[in-house]
Amino acid sequence: MTVQDTPATSVRPAQRRNRAHEPEAYDFRRPTTLAREHARLLEMAFETFARQWGTQLTARLRVMSGVTFDGVALLSYDEYVRALPSTTAMVLCTVEQTRQTAVVQMPVSALMVWIDYLLGGNGVGDEREGRELTEIELTLVRDLLQHALGDLSYAFAALLPLDVSVRSVQYNPQFVQAVGASDSVLVATFTLASGEREDTATFMLPAELLLASLRANEGTDARTADERRAHALALVELDAAVQEVPVDVSVRFAPVTVSPRDVLGLTVGEVLPLSHPTTKPLDVVVDGVVLARAAAGNNGSRLACMVVTVEENH
Repeated sequence: MTVQDTPATSVRPAQRRNRAHEPEAYDFRRPTTLAREHARLLEMAFETFARQWGTQLTARLRVMSGVTFDGVALLSYDEYVRALPSTTAMVLCTVEQTRQTAVVQMPVSALMVWIDYLLGGNGVGDEREGRELTEIELTLVRDLLQHALGDLSYAFAALLPLDVSVRSVQYNPQFVQAVGASDSVLVATFTLASGEREDTATFMLPAELLLASLRANEGTDARTADERRAHALALVELDAAVQEVPVDVSVRFAPVTVSPRDVLGLTVGEVLPLSHPTTKPLDVVVDGVVLARAAAGNNGSRLACMVVTVEENH
């Protein structure tokens, strides 16, 4: 069997895929998001890691390989696990600085292709469902991943020392409790290419591990004067735009409780008594939140209400 030695210069550069520039809805009920400045620093670090990882794969597998960084997101651990396939390789790693758990996740079939290349094969792999790694295969994968994860120290040198060591492999994400279900985690997504095959992999780290270091460095503003002026102008324009956003305001009586039987029996002309006293102001409501109280009245030929009190805690 002949093993073809592919020079390192043929490694495909790790560049992010073109993304559609479409706005994403912001959920105000879930304000835990990644600041733009933090995201930019993390993206630079993960892109560096992706380039190094691609070089490692090409050198070790002896086949054209590359790793493309797709993006990083701040999620809860439960959200991360629920988005994974029911069966996949969860490579549990230890972050030496804090003894916390990190996870490298990828399809088992992708690992089998790597093993085939490592043993001099042509990358056929093993697509059998439910296949788990043997002890020998696990040793090969652990060695391959450990060399790749060793480049994290170089990639994250500007943020914090990051030494990660491979510990074990699990195959059911639902049974892997790396951190608390509600704990925030950073999830980097990569596309792995080995020969003609492409797979998606994720790398999960406890969020506080990196965010604490990023916050500690926030005092240093590396932006140029033009960038700071543009940022200040953007804040002013955002504030002005928010003030002009139209919202639906409603005025409502106090709710009345009825049984399902009464609701189903409603007919045209039937009177539904309200329990709202005539002396009690009505609620002024925006998106289900009571902002004020108002007295009913009219403005010319139209119905109207006059605000009599304003809720302070809304």
